[in-house]
Order: sequence, then C-alpha cells, then structure tokens
Amino acid sequence: MESLGAALAPRLRAGQVIFLHGELGAGKTTLVRGVLRALGYAGSVKSPTYTLVEPYDLGCGRFYHFDLYRMEYPEELELLGIRDYLQGKGVCIVEWPERGAGILPRPDVDVFIDRVDHARSVRLVPNSDDGAALLSGLE
Repeated sequence: MESLGAALAPRLRAGQVIFLHGELGAGKTTLVRGVLRALGYAGSVKSPTYTLVEPYDLGCGRFYHFDLYRMEYPEELELLGIRDYLQGKGVCIVEWPERGAGILPRPDVDVFIDRVDHARSVRLVPNSDDGAALLSGLE
C-alpha cells in the first residue's frame, strides 16, 4: 500500500479529491503514509479518526487527510468547514467517504481496497479528467 501511495504522490495536484474505500485494517492509512513519505514528510502519519482531518504543509503544497469513520452525520462536515478544504488549494484524501454522502463532491479517483487472504486487491476508478490523468500510465 505504501508503494501505491508513493506511485500516486508525484501525480497529485492541488484541488484533487481522492476517496479511499475499504474495511478497517484494509490499508487506507498506509496508502496515505506512502503518499506523504514520497512527498518528503518524515513525521508520524496516523489516521485522524478523532480529529477528522489532519493537515500537512509540504514543500509542494497543502495535503489534507480525512478519516470520517467516527462521524455520525454528513452535516458534521459543514461544522468542520469542509468547503474551505475543498477550495482547490490542496489535495484531499478521504477515508470512509460514504459517511459524508451528500456533502462531499464526487472524487477525482475512487480507490477500492479489498483484503483477499493475506494480500490486498486494489481497484482505481477515475471519475474526472483530472482523475484519468492522475492514473494514466500508472502500473
């Protein structure tokens, strides 16, 4: 999962929204860790389960990691100021996006992670021209 994150990292652009789907322990936060490491972040990367969002200021721009697992109502995103995060000034990666249904925009890419025995199966689905460009040539 870290390798996939590292492969995605140099392709990410401000304004892109990525949704991560998968059960607990599927590797969503590990994928985010791979992105951040590849972008030069050396600190601890934890899932923002209780804070809902963890912002990162990187040399290449802003990066926001959302984890909506503990959110009860999509409207809670309004209290968080979600519109400010989505103004195109940074990359937004969202774990458990279904919890924000009706408030969150359609993502540029959906990442579906399934655990199969002791491995993972990953499916990347572009939903926009930016998403298609992000995934173009990715192996």
